[in-house]
Amino acid sequence: MNIYMIDGIGPFFEHHPKGKINWSKIPFATLERDGLVDRALFRSIRLSFARFARSAASMGFNAISLDDLAHLAEYFCYDPALRRRIAVYREEFRSLFEIAAEAGLKVYLTTDIAYFNRELDELLGDDDGRITRFLAGAVDQVFRDFPQVQGIIVRLGESDGVDVKGDFLSRPVLRTPKQARRYIQSLLTVCEAQSRNLVVRTWSLGAYRVGDLMWNRHTYEKVFGGLHSQRLIISMKYGETDFFRYVPLCTHFYNDPRHQKLVEFQARREYEGFGEYPSFIGWDYEQYAYDLTGCRNVVGMSVWSQTGGWSSSRSITFLKNSSVWNELNVWVTVHLFRHHLGVEEAVRAFCVARLPGRNPEKLLELLKLSSEVIREGLYFEDYARCAVYFRRLRLPPLLHVFWDTVLITNSIRSLMRHFVVDRRAAIKQGYSVLEKIQRMVALAELLALPADGLRSQYALFRILAVAREWFLGRNSREVEQRLVSLIREYQHNQTGSQMFIVKLRSSRLSWGFVNLGLRALTRKHSAYRLADRLVLLRLLSWLGWLLKFWPRHRLPALAVSQGMGVRHFLK
Repeated sequence: MNIYMIDGIGPFFEHHPKGKINWSKIPFATLERDGLVDRALFRSIRLSFARFARSAASMGFNAISLDDLAHLAEYFCYDPALRRRIAVYREEFRSLFEIAAEAGLKVYLTTDIAYFNRELDELLGDDDGRITRFLAGAVDQVFRDFPQVQGIIVRLGESDGVDVKGDFLSRPVLRTPKQARRYIQSLLTVCEAQSRNLVVRTWSLGAYRVGDLMWNRHTYEKVFGGLHSQRLIISMKYGETDFFRYVPLCTHFYNDPRHQKLVEFQARREYEGFGEYPSFIGWDYEQYAYDLTGCRNVVGMSVWSQTGGWSSSRSITFLKNSSVWNELNVWVTVHLFRHHLGVEEAVRAFCVARLPGRNPEKLLELLKLSSEVIREGLYFEDYARCAVYFRRLRLPPLLHVFWDTVLITNSIRSLMRHFVVDRRAAIKQGYSVLEKIQRMVALAELLALPADGLRSQYALFRILAVAREWFLGRNSREVEQRLVSLIREYQHNQTGSQMFIVKLRSSRLSWGFVNLGLRALTRKHSAYRLADRLVLLRLLSWLGWLLKFWPRHRLPALAVSQGMGVRHFLK
Protein backbone atom coordinates (compact mmCIF):
# COMPACT_ATOMS: atom_id res chain seq x y z
CA MET A 1 0.00 0.00 0.00
CA ASN A 2 1.14 3.56 -0.63
CA ILE A 3 -2.01 5.68 -0.11
CA TYR A 4 -3.20 6.25 3.46
CA MET A 5 -6.02 8.75 3.22
CA ILE A 6 -8.21 10.55 5.76
CA ASP A 7 -11.17 12.86 5.18
CA GLY A 8 -10.53 16.49 6.07
CA ILE A 9 -14.05 17.92 6.39
CA GLY A 10 -14.11 18.21 10.20
CA PRO A 11 -12.79 21.79 10.48
CA PHE A 12 -15.66 23.06 8.32
CA PHE A 13 -18.26 22.00 10.92
CA GLU A 14 -16.85 23.69 14.01
CA HIS A 15 -19.21 26.66 13.71
CA HIS A 16 -22.18 24.81 12.22
CA PRO A 17 -25.60 26.09 13.38
CA LYS A 18 -27.49 24.10 16.00
CA GLY A 19 -29.66 21.17 15.03
CA LYS A 20 -29.21 17.95 13.11
CA ILE A 21 -26.20 17.93 10.82
CA ASN A 22 -25.74 16.23 7.47
CA TRP A 23 -22.17 14.91 7.75
CA SER A 24 -21.94 13.70 4.14
CA LYS A 25 -20.03 16.69 2.78
CA ILE A 26 -18.78 20.19 3.61
CA PRO A 27 -21.82 22.41 4.35
CA PHE A 28 -20.89 25.18 1.93
CA ALA A 29 -24.11 27.11 2.57
CA THR A 30 -23.02 27.68 6.18
CA LEU A 31 -19.69 29.15 5.04
CA GLU A 32 -21.39 32.15 3.46
CA ARG A 33 -23.01 35.33 4.82
CA ASP A 34 -25.24 37.63 2.76
CA GLY A 35 -24.12 36.06 -0.49
CA LEU A 36 -20.40 36.31 0.32
CA VAL A 37 -17.89 33.74 1.53
CA ASP A 38 -17.20 34.33 5.22
CA ARG A 39 -13.49 35.19 5.28
CA ALA A 40 -13.36 35.45 9.07
CA LEU A 41 -14.74 31.93 9.34
CA PHE A 42 -12.07 30.65 6.99
CA ARG A 43 -9.34 32.10 9.22
CA SER A 44 -10.63 29.80 11.95
CA ILE A 45 -10.93 26.90 9.49
CA ARG A 46 -7.29 27.33 8.44
CA LEU A 47 -6.08 27.09 12.03
CA SER A 48 -8.16 24.00 12.73
CA PHE A 49 -7.22 22.40 9.42
CA ALA A 50 -3.52 22.87 10.19
CA ARG A 51 -4.00 21.20 13.55
CA PHE A 52 -5.96 18.35 11.98
CA ALA A 53 -3.42 17.87 9.19
CA ARG A 54 -0.53 17.67 11.65
CA SER A 55 -2.40 15.10 13.76
CA ALA A 56 -3.21 12.97 10.71
CA ALA A 57 0.34 13.09 9.36
CA SER A 58 1.84 12.21 12.73
CA MET A 59 -0.17 8.97 12.75
CA GLY A 60 0.99 7.92 9.28
CA PHE A 61 -1.58 9.33 6.86
CA ASN A 62 -0.11 10.73 3.64
CA ALA A 63 -3.24 11.91 1.82
CA ILE A 64 -6.36 13.90 2.66
CA SER A 65 -9.70 14.28 0.88
CA LEU A 66 -11.65 17.53 0.65
CA ASP A 67 -14.95 18.65 -0.89
CA ASP A 68 -15.32 19.54 -3.72
CA LEU A 69 -14.68 20.07 -7.43
CA ALA A 70 -17.77 22.21 -8.03
CA HIS A 71 -16.71 25.11 -5.80
CA LEU A 72 -13.22 25.34 -7.30
CA ALA A 73 -13.96 25.17 -11.04
CA GLU A 74 -14.86 28.41 -12.81
CA TYR A 75 -17.28 28.48 -15.72
CA PHE A 76 -18.28 31.24 -18.10
CA CYS A 77 -22.04 30.85 -17.72
CA TYR A 78 -22.17 31.35 -13.94
CA ASP A 79 -23.71 34.58 -12.70
CA PRO A 80 -21.24 37.25 -11.45
CA ALA A 81 -22.06 36.72 -7.74
CA LEU A 82 -21.32 32.98 -7.99
CA ARG A 83 -18.10 33.64 -9.89
CA ARG A 84 -16.96 35.98 -7.11
CA ARG A 85 -17.70 33.31 -4.49
CA ILE A 86 -15.80 30.69 -6.47
CA ALA A 87 -12.84 33.06 -6.77
CA VAL A 88 -12.76 33.37 -2.96
CA TYR A 89 -13.14 29.62 -2.46
CA ARG A 90 -10.24 29.04 -4.85
CA GLU A 91 -8.07 31.44 -2.86
CA GLU A 92 -9.04 29.96 0.52
CA PHE A 93 -8.65 26.35 -0.60
CA ARG A 94 -5.26 27.14 -2.13
CA SER A 95 -4.16 28.05 1.40
CA LEU A 96 -5.57 24.76 2.73
CA PHE A 97 -3.75 22.83 0.02
CA GLU A 98 -0.49 24.50 1.03
CA ILE A 99 -1.13 23.60 4.69
CA ALA A 100 -1.74 19.97 3.69
CA ALA A 101 1.45 19.91 1.61
CA GLU A 102 3.49 21.31 4.50
CA ALA A 103 2.16 18.47 6.68
CA GLY A 104 3.13 15.91 4.03
CA LEU A 105 -0.43 15.17 2.85
CA LYS A 106 -1.41 14.88 -0.80
CA VAL A 107 -4.80 16.38 -1.61
CA TYR A 108 -7.69 14.59 -3.31
CA LEU A 109 -10.86 16.45 -4.28
CA THR A 110 -14.28 14.81 -4.24
CA THR A 111 -17.06 15.19 -6.79
CA ASP A 112 -20.35 13.61 -7.70
CA ILE A 113 -21.39 12.63 -11.19
CA ALA A 114 -22.76 15.14 -11.79
CA TYR A 115 -23.41 18.53 -10.15
CA PHE A 116 -25.75 21.24 -11.39
CA ASN A 117 -27.14 24.69 -10.78
CA ARG A 118 -29.66 26.80 -12.71
CA GLU A 119 -27.19 27.77 -15.44
CA LEU A 120 -25.81 24.25 -15.82
CA ASP A 121 -29.31 22.80 -15.97
CA GLU A 122 -30.10 25.06 -18.90
CA LEU A 123 -26.78 24.48 -20.64
CA LEU A 124 -26.28 20.75 -20.07
CA GLY A 125 -29.72 19.32 -19.42
CA ASP A 126 -29.54 15.51 -19.47
CA ASP A 127 -27.19 15.33 -22.46
CA ASP A 128 -24.44 12.86 -21.54
CA GLY A 129 -22.04 14.27 -24.09
CA ARG A 130 -22.35 17.80 -22.75
CA ILE A 131 -22.13 16.68 -19.12
CA THR A 132 -18.99 14.57 -19.66
CA ARG A 133 -17.27 17.36 -21.59
CA PHE A 134 -18.16 19.83 -18.85
CA LEU A 135 -16.86 17.56 -16.08
CA ALA A 136 -13.68 16.75 -17.96
CA GLY A 137 -13.08 20.47 -18.53
CA ALA A 138 -13.67 21.26 -14.85
CA VAL A 139 -11.24 18.55 -13.72
CA ASP A 140 -8.62 19.67 -16.25
CA GLN A 141 -8.93 23.29 -15.09
CA VAL A 142 -8.53 22.40 -11.40
CA PHE A 143 -5.53 20.17 -12.11
CA ARG A 144 -3.83 22.97 -14.04
CA ASP A 145 -4.59 25.63 -11.43
CA PHE A 146 -3.83 23.59 -8.31
CA PRO A 147 -0.68 21.47 -8.64
CA GLN A 148 -1.13 20.27 -5.04
CA VAL A 149 -4.24 18.27 -6.05
CA GLN A 150 -3.09 14.70 -6.62
CA GLY A 151 -6.40 13.34 -7.86
CA ILE A 152 -10.19 13.35 -8.03
CA ILE A 153 -12.50 11.05 -6.05
CA VAL A 154 -15.69 10.38 -7.98
CA ARG A 155 -18.89 9.16 -6.32
CA LEU A 156 -21.01 7.29 -8.89
CA GLY A 157 -24.01 5.86 -7.11
CA GLU A 158 -25.21 8.54 -4.72
CA SER A 159 -26.05 12.23 -4.97
CA ASP A 160 -26.65 15.06 -2.53
CA GLY A 161 -29.23 14.52 0.20
CA VAL A 162 -32.58 16.27 -0.08
CA ASP A 163 -31.54 18.60 2.75
CA VAL A 164 -28.38 19.91 1.07
CA LYS A 165 -28.43 23.63 0.24
CA GLY A 166 -26.00 25.75 -1.73
CA ASP A 167 -24.88 26.91 -5.15
CA PHE A 168 -24.45 23.39 -6.52
CA LEU A 169 -26.52 20.24 -6.07
CA SER A 170 -25.78 16.85 -7.54
CA ARG A 171 -28.34 14.42 -8.86
CA PRO A 172 -28.13 10.84 -10.13
CA VAL A 173 -27.54 10.77 -13.88
CA LEU A 174 -26.06 7.30 -14.39
CA ARG A 175 -28.60 4.67 -15.45
CA THR A 176 -26.53 1.94 -17.09
CA PRO A 177 -23.07 0.36 -16.72
CA LYS A 178 -22.23 1.43 -20.28
CA GLN A 179 -23.04 5.03 -19.43
CA ALA A 180 -20.93 4.90 -16.25
CA ARG A 181 -18.03 3.52 -18.26
CA ARG A 182 -18.21 6.45 -20.72
CA TYR A 183 -18.07 8.97 -17.87
CA ILE A 184 -15.07 7.21 -16.31
CA GLN A 185 -13.23 7.03 -19.64
CA SER A 186 -13.77 10.74 -20.21
CA LEU A 187 -12.33 11.67 -16.80
CA LEU A 188 -9.54 9.11 -17.09
CA THR A 189 -8.31 10.75 -20.28
CA VAL A 190 -7.81 14.02 -18.39
CA CYS A 191 -6.15 12.32 -15.43
CA GLU A 192 -3.69 10.46 -17.62
CA ALA A 193 -2.78 13.63 -19.51
CA GLN A 194 -2.23 15.53 -16.26
CA SER A 195 -0.51 12.62 -14.43
CA ARG A 196 -3.12 12.62 -11.67
CA ASN A 197 -5.19 9.83 -10.14
CA LEU A 198 -8.85 9.07 -10.76
CA VAL A 199 -10.40 7.36 -7.73
CA VAL A 200 -13.80 5.88 -8.58
CA ARG A 201 -16.03 4.87 -5.67
CA THR A 202 -18.30 1.86 -6.27
CA TRP A 203 -20.63 2.90 -3.43
CA SER A 204 -24.21 2.76 -4.69
CA LEU A 205 -27.73 2.89 -3.28
CA GLY A 206 -29.32 0.57 -5.80
CA ALA A 207 -30.74 3.11 -8.24
CA TYR A 208 -31.02 2.09 -11.90
CA ARG A 209 -29.22 -0.76 -13.66
CA VAL A 210 -25.83 0.39 -12.39
CA GLY A 211 -27.12 0.38 -8.80
CA ASP A 212 -25.66 -3.01 -7.88
CA LEU A 213 -22.10 -2.05 -8.88
CA MET A 214 -20.69 -2.54 -5.38
CA TRP A 215 -21.49 -6.27 -5.23
CA ASN A 216 -22.54 -7.58 -8.66
CA ARG A 217 -19.53 -8.90 -10.57
CA HIS A 218 -21.37 -8.71 -13.93
CA THR A 219 -22.16 -5.00 -13.49
CA TYR A 220 -18.63 -4.42 -12.19
CA GLU A 221 -17.15 -6.07 -15.28
CA LYS A 222 -19.35 -4.02 -17.63
CA VAL A 223 -18.12 -0.81 -15.98
CA PHE A 224 -14.43 -1.58 -15.41
CA GLY A 225 -13.57 -4.54 -17.65
CA GLY A 226 -10.85 -3.62 -20.13
CA LEU A 227 -10.11 -0.26 -18.49
CA HIS A 228 -6.39 -0.46 -17.79
CA SER A 229 -4.56 2.57 -16.47
CA GLN A 230 -2.04 3.28 -13.73
CA ARG A 231 -4.12 6.38 -12.99
CA LEU A 232 -7.33 4.47 -12.24
CA ILE A 233 -7.99 3.41 -8.63
CA ILE A 234 -11.25 1.72 -7.65
CA SER A 235 -12.35 2.63 -4.13
CA MET A 236 -14.63 0.20 -2.28
CA LYS A 237 -16.12 -0.04 1.17
CA TYR A 238 -14.91 -3.20 2.89
CA GLY A 239 -18.28 -4.96 2.57
CA GLU A 240 -21.14 -5.22 0.09
CA THR A 241 -23.17 -2.69 2.05
CA ASP A 242 -22.51 0.35 4.25
CA PHE A 243 -20.16 0.48 7.27
CA PHE A 244 -21.69 -2.28 9.40
CA ARG A 245 -20.43 -5.33 11.28
CA TYR A 246 -21.03 -8.95 10.40
CA VAL A 247 -20.28 -8.36 6.70
CA PRO A 248 -17.53 -10.30 4.89
CA LEU A 249 -14.94 -8.60 2.70
CA CYS A 250 -16.41 -7.53 -0.65
CA THR A 251 -15.74 -10.19 -3.28
CA HIS A 252 -14.57 -7.59 -5.83
CA PHE A 253 -11.26 -7.47 -3.95
CA TYR A 254 -10.71 -11.15 -4.79
CA ASN A 255 -12.41 -11.39 -8.19
CA ASP A 256 -10.56 -8.58 -9.92
CA PRO A 257 -6.75 -8.70 -9.72
CA ARG A 258 -6.35 -6.29 -12.67
CA HIS A 259 -7.25 -2.93 -11.19
CA GLN A 260 -5.74 -0.94 -8.34
CA LYS A 261 -8.00 -0.84 -5.28
CA LEU A 262 -8.51 1.43 -2.31
CA VAL A 263 -10.37 -0.01 0.70
CA GLU A 264 -12.60 2.32 2.74
CA PHE A 265 -13.09 2.18 6.51
CA GLN A 266 -15.08 4.33 8.92
CA ALA A 267 -13.79 5.37 12.35
CA ARG A 268 -16.69 7.62 13.39
CA ARG A 269 -19.33 4.93 13.23
CA GLU A 270 -22.48 6.54 11.86
CA TYR A 271 -24.81 3.64 12.76
CA GLU A 272 -23.18 2.87 16.09
CA GLY A 273 -23.34 6.12 18.04
CA PHE A 274 -21.12 8.61 16.16
CA GLY A 275 -18.50 8.32 18.91
CA GLU A 276 -20.84 9.49 21.68
CA TYR A 277 -19.97 6.16 23.31
CA PRO A 278 -17.21 3.66 22.45
CA SER A 279 -17.77 1.58 19.34
CA PHE A 280 -14.38 -0.03 18.94
CA ILE A 281 -13.79 -1.60 15.54
CA GLY A 282 -10.17 -2.74 15.87
CA TRP A 283 -10.63 -6.52 15.85
CA ASP A 284 -13.02 -6.39 12.91
CA TYR A 285 -10.57 -4.32 10.89
CA GLU A 286 -7.70 -6.60 11.88
CA GLN A 287 -9.61 -9.48 10.27
CA TYR A 288 -10.11 -7.44 7.08
CA ALA A 289 -6.39 -6.64 7.04
CA TYR A 290 -5.66 -10.36 7.22
CA ASP A 291 -8.21 -11.14 4.47
CA LEU A 292 -6.62 -8.51 2.21
CA THR A 293 -3.09 -9.90 2.49
CA GLY A 294 -3.55 -11.95 -0.68
CA CYS A 295 -4.94 -9.00 -2.68
CA ARG A 296 -1.76 -7.59 -4.20
CA ASN A 297 -3.55 -4.89 -6.14
CA VAL A 298 -4.77 -3.03 -3.03
CA VAL A 299 -2.71 0.15 -3.19
CA GLY A 300 -4.18 2.01 -0.25
CA MET A 301 -6.86 2.60 2.33
CA SER A 302 -8.97 5.55 3.41
CA VAL A 303 -10.48 6.28 6.79
CA TRP A 304 -13.63 8.35 7.23
CA SER A 305 -12.89 10.09 10.52
CA GLN A 306 -15.87 12.46 10.34
CA THR A 307 -17.89 11.85 7.19
CA GLY A 308 -21.22 10.06 7.11
CA GLY A 309 -24.75 10.13 8.44
CA TRP A 310 -27.17 12.56 10.02
CA SER A 311 -27.05 13.44 13.71
CA SER A 312 -26.92 16.29 16.21
CA SER A 313 -23.55 15.06 17.49
CA ARG A 314 -21.13 17.97 17.78
CA SER A 315 -17.83 16.13 18.22
CA ILE A 316 -15.16 17.00 15.64
CA THR A 317 -12.43 14.37 15.57
CA PHE A 318 -9.06 15.74 16.79
CA LEU A 319 -10.65 19.18 17.18
CA LYS A 320 -13.69 20.61 18.97
CA ASN A 321 -15.35 18.26 21.51
CA SER A 322 -13.32 15.46 19.98
CA SER A 323 -14.34 11.92 20.85
CA VAL A 324 -11.48 9.84 22.23
CA TRP A 325 -13.33 6.78 20.92
CA ASN A 326 -13.26 8.10 17.35
CA GLU A 327 -9.61 9.11 17.72
CA LEU A 328 -8.77 5.62 18.92
CA ASN A 329 -10.54 4.02 15.94
CA VAL A 330 -8.63 6.28 13.54
CA TRP A 331 -5.30 5.53 15.25
CA VAL A 332 -5.79 1.77 15.33
CA THR A 333 -6.98 1.59 11.71
CA VAL A 334 -3.95 3.37 10.24
CA HIS A 335 -1.56 1.47 12.53
CA LEU A 336 -3.05 -1.85 11.42
CA PHE A 337 -2.51 -1.10 7.74
CA ARG A 338 0.50 1.20 7.53
CA HIS A 339 2.55 0.09 10.50
CA HIS A 340 1.31 -3.53 10.49
CA LEU A 341 0.69 -3.62 14.23
CA GLY A 342 -1.79 -5.93 15.91
CA VAL A 343 -4.76 -4.42 17.74
CA GLU A 344 -3.22 -4.83 21.19
CA GLU A 345 0.07 -3.26 20.04
CA ALA A 346 -1.77 -0.34 18.44
CA VAL A 347 -3.85 0.32 21.56
CA ARG A 348 -0.76 0.24 23.78
CA ALA A 349 0.97 2.68 21.40
CA PHE A 350 -2.09 4.94 21.60
CA CYS A 351 -1.85 4.96 25.39
CA VAL A 352 1.81 5.96 25.24
CA ALA A 353 1.22 8.73 22.67
CA ARG A 354 -2.22 10.04 23.68
CA LEU A 355 -3.05 8.75 27.16
CA PRO A 356 0.22 8.72 29.07
CA GLY A 357 0.00 7.07 32.46
CA ARG A 358 -3.19 5.14 31.67
CA ASN A 359 -3.24 1.37 32.01
CA PRO A 360 -3.42 -0.10 28.47
CA GLU A 361 -4.64 -3.47 29.72
CA LYS A 362 -7.64 -1.85 31.39
CA LEU A 363 -8.32 0.09 28.18
CA LEU A 364 -8.14 -3.14 26.17
CA GLU A 365 -10.65 -4.69 28.56
CA LEU A 366 -12.99 -1.73 28.01
CA LEU A 367 -12.60 -1.94 24.24
CA LYS A 368 -13.25 -5.68 24.18
CA LEU A 369 -16.46 -5.09 26.12
CA SER A 370 -17.33 -2.23 23.75
CA SER A 371 -17.06 -4.50 20.72
CA GLU A 372 -19.20 -7.16 22.41
CA VAL A 373 -21.85 -4.64 23.48
CA ILE A 374 -22.24 -3.29 19.95
CA ARG A 375 -22.42 -6.75 18.39
CA GLU A 376 -24.77 -8.19 21.01
CA GLY A 377 -26.85 -5.16 21.92
CA LEU A 378 -27.38 -3.45 18.56
CA TYR A 379 -27.35 -6.32 16.09
CA PHE A 380 -29.52 -9.43 15.95
CA GLU A 381 -26.81 -11.95 15.11
CA ASP A 382 -29.08 -14.46 13.31
CA TYR A 383 -30.26 -11.78 10.92
CA ALA A 384 -26.93 -9.91 10.69
CA ARG A 385 -25.09 -13.04 9.52
CA CYS A 386 -27.60 -13.56 6.68
CA ALA A 387 -27.05 -12.04 3.27
CA VAL A 388 -30.47 -10.60 2.41
CA TYR A 389 -31.05 -8.82 -0.89
CA PHE A 390 -33.91 -6.60 -2.05
CA ARG A 391 -33.78 -5.64 -5.71
CA ARG A 392 -30.25 -4.26 -6.28
CA LEU A 393 -29.42 -3.72 -2.61
CA ARG A 394 -27.87 -5.96 -0.03
CA LEU A 395 -29.93 -5.03 3.02
CA PRO A 396 -28.04 -3.65 6.03
CA PRO A 397 -27.37 -6.14 8.85
CA LEU A 398 -28.67 -3.47 11.24
CA LEU A 399 -32.19 -2.26 10.44
CA HIS A 400 -33.74 -0.79 13.57
CA VAL A 401 -30.99 1.75 14.34
CA PHE A 402 -30.71 4.28 11.55
CA TRP A 403 -28.17 7.05 12.18
CA ASP A 404 -29.47 8.71 15.37
CA THR A 405 -32.94 7.14 15.16
CA VAL A 406 -34.11 3.92 16.80
CA LEU A 407 -37.08 2.38 14.99
CA ILE A 408 -39.26 0.10 17.10
CA THR A 409 -41.90 -0.83 14.58
CA ASN A 410 -44.08 -3.80 13.75
CA SER A 411 -42.35 -4.30 10.42
CA ILE A 412 -38.96 -4.67 12.16
CA ARG A 413 -40.64 -6.98 14.69
CA SER A 414 -41.96 -9.22 11.92
CA LEU A 415 -38.62 -9.26 10.14
CA MET A 416 -36.67 -10.26 13.26
CA ARG A 417 -39.19 -12.94 14.19
CA HIS A 418 -38.68 -14.35 10.72
CA PHE A 419 -34.88 -14.61 11.05
CA VAL A 420 -34.08 -15.12 14.75
CA VAL A 421 -34.08 -18.81 15.69
CA ASP A 422 -33.43 -18.83 19.46
CA ARG A 423 -35.57 -15.91 20.58
CA ARG A 424 -35.08 -16.48 24.30
CA ALA A 425 -31.31 -16.39 23.94
CA ALA A 426 -31.53 -13.20 21.87
CA ILE A 427 -33.70 -11.49 24.51
CA LYS A 428 -31.34 -12.60 27.29
CA GLN A 429 -28.38 -11.30 25.30
CA GLY A 430 -29.98 -7.85 25.06
CA TYR A 431 -30.17 -7.59 28.85
CA SER A 432 -26.72 -9.09 29.47
CA VAL A 433 -24.98 -6.24 27.67
CA LEU A 434 -26.24 -3.82 30.33
CA GLU A 435 -23.92 -5.39 32.89
CA LYS A 436 -21.04 -5.00 30.43
CA ILE A 437 -21.81 -1.30 29.97
CA GLN A 438 -21.77 -0.85 33.76
CA ARG A 439 -18.32 -2.45 33.84
CA MET A 440 -17.25 -0.11 31.02
CA VAL A 441 -18.39 2.90 33.06
CA ALA A 442 -16.24 1.73 35.98
CA LEU A 443 -13.24 1.20 33.69
CA ALA A 444 -13.67 4.62 32.06
CA GLU A 445 -13.73 6.30 35.46
CA LEU A 446 -10.64 4.33 36.51
CA LEU A 447 -8.86 5.48 33.34
CA ALA A 448 -10.07 9.08 33.69
CA LEU A 449 -11.87 8.79 30.32
CA PRO A 450 -15.30 10.30 29.51
CA ALA A 451 -18.02 8.25 31.21
CA ASP A 452 -21.12 10.40 30.54
CA GLY A 453 -21.48 8.96 27.05
CA LEU A 454 -21.39 5.45 28.53
CA ARG A 455 -24.15 6.33 30.97
CA SER A 456 -26.22 7.61 28.06
CA GLN A 457 -25.42 4.41 26.21
CA TYR A 458 -26.74 2.42 29.17
CA ALA A 459 -30.03 4.33 29.07
CA LEU A 460 -30.34 3.78 25.32
CA PHE A 461 -29.39 0.11 25.42
CA ARG A 462 -31.89 -0.49 28.22
CA ILE A 463 -34.56 0.64 25.74
CA LEU A 464 -33.01 -1.60 23.09
CA ALA A 465 -33.11 -4.57 25.48
CA VAL A 466 -36.81 -4.10 26.16
CA ALA A 467 -37.39 -3.48 22.44
CA ARG A 468 -35.71 -6.81 21.77
CA GLU A 469 -38.20 -8.41 24.16
CA TRP A 470 -41.03 -6.65 22.30
CA PHE A 471 -39.66 -7.81 18.95
CA LEU A 472 -39.23 -11.45 19.95
CA GLY A 473 -41.38 -12.12 23.05
CA ARG A 474 -45.09 -12.77 23.57
CA ASN A 475 -46.62 -10.35 26.08
CA SER A 476 -46.18 -7.41 23.71
CA ARG A 477 -48.80 -5.11 25.30
CA GLU A 478 -47.14 -5.18 28.74
CA VAL A 479 -43.69 -4.81 27.19
CA GLU A 480 -44.97 -1.96 25.07
CA GLN A 481 -46.07 -0.10 28.20
CA ARG A 482 -42.60 -0.54 29.68
CA LEU A 483 -41.10 0.75 26.45
CA VAL A 484 -43.26 3.87 26.51
CA SER A 485 -42.20 4.57 30.09
CA LEU A 486 -38.48 4.06 29.34
CA ILE A 487 -38.62 6.23 26.23
CA ARG A 488 -40.23 9.08 28.18
CA GLU A 489 -37.61 8.77 30.91
CA TYR A 490 -34.82 8.75 28.31
CA GLN A 491 -36.16 11.82 26.52
CA HIS A 492 -36.50 13.66 29.81
CA ASN A 493 -32.97 12.88 31.03
CA GLN A 494 -30.93 13.05 27.82
CA THR A 495 -30.03 16.31 26.15
CA GLY A 496 -27.91 17.64 23.34
CA SER A 497 -25.74 15.47 21.13
CA GLN A 498 -26.21 12.37 23.29
CA MET A 499 -29.91 12.34 22.51
CA PHE A 500 -31.16 9.64 20.16
CA ILE A 501 -34.62 9.70 18.66
CA VAL A 502 -36.67 6.64 19.61
CA LYS A 503 -39.77 5.98 17.53
CA LEU A 504 -42.27 3.37 18.73
CA ARG A 505 -44.81 2.44 16.08
CA SER A 506 -47.02 -0.58 16.78
CA SER A 507 -49.72 -1.97 14.55
CA ARG A 508 -51.49 -5.27 14.11
CA LEU A 509 -50.21 -6.75 10.88
CA SER A 510 -50.92 -10.33 9.97
CA TRP A 511 -47.78 -12.45 10.40
CA GLY A 512 -48.76 -14.57 7.43
CA PHE A 513 -49.00 -11.47 5.24
CA VAL A 514 -45.60 -10.21 6.39
CA ASN A 515 -43.97 -13.62 5.93
CA LEU A 516 -45.38 -13.85 2.42
CA GLY A 517 -44.11 -10.36 1.65
CA LEU A 518 -40.60 -11.20 2.89
CA ARG A 519 -40.45 -14.30 0.72
CA ALA A 520 -41.69 -12.39 -2.32
CA LEU A 521 -39.59 -9.25 -1.97
CA THR A 522 -36.26 -10.50 -0.59
CA ARG A 523 -33.80 -13.23 -1.45
CA LYS A 524 -30.92 -14.84 0.47
CA HIS A 525 -28.45 -14.93 -2.41
CA SER A 526 -27.14 -12.26 -4.73
CA ALA A 527 -28.33 -13.82 -7.99
CA TYR A 528 -31.54 -12.31 -9.30
CA ARG A 529 -34.60 -14.52 -9.44
CA LEU A 530 -37.00 -14.51 -12.35
CA ALA A 531 -39.46 -12.64 -10.11
CA ASP A 532 -36.83 -9.96 -9.50
CA ARG A 533 -36.16 -9.46 -13.19
CA LEU A 534 -39.78 -9.50 -14.33
CA VAL A 535 -41.50 -7.80 -11.41
CA LEU A 536 -39.41 -6.15 -8.69
CA LEU A 537 -36.85 -4.42 -10.91
CA ARG A 538 -39.47 -3.16 -13.35
CA LEU A 539 -42.77 -2.61 -11.60
CA LEU A 540 -41.29 -1.08 -8.46
CA SER A 541 -39.47 1.48 -10.58
CA TRP A 542 -42.94 2.74 -11.52
CA LEU A 543 -43.78 2.97 -7.84
CA GLY A 544 -40.74 5.20 -7.38
CA TRP A 545 -42.09 7.46 -10.13
CA LEU A 546 -45.57 7.56 -8.53
CA LEU A 547 -44.10 8.57 -5.16
CA LYS A 548 -43.33 11.97 -6.69
CA PHE A 549 -47.06 12.66 -6.49
CA TRP A 550 -47.60 11.17 -3.02
CA PRO A 551 -48.09 13.71 -0.20
CA ARG A 552 -44.79 14.13 1.68
CA HIS A 553 -46.50 14.14 5.07
CA ARG A 554 -47.77 10.61 4.40
CA LEU A 555 -44.27 9.22 3.94
CA PRO A 556 -41.90 8.34 6.81
CA ALA A 557 -39.77 11.34 7.82
CA LEU A 558 -36.54 9.41 7.23
CA ALA A 559 -37.66 8.68 3.67
CA VAL A 560 -38.11 12.31 2.65
CA SER A 561 -35.88 14.45 4.89
CA GLN A 562 -32.51 12.65 4.75
CA GLY A 563 -30.45 10.98 2.07
CA MET A 564 -31.52 10.97 -1.56
CA GLY A 565 -35.15 10.25 -0.77
CA VAL A 566 -36.95 6.91 -0.91
CA ARG A 567 -38.06 7.04 -4.52
CA HIS A 568 -34.47 6.86 -5.81
CA PHE A 569 -34.08 3.44 -4.18
CA LEU A 570 -36.85 2.09 -6.43
CA LYS A 571 -35.52 3.28 -9.77
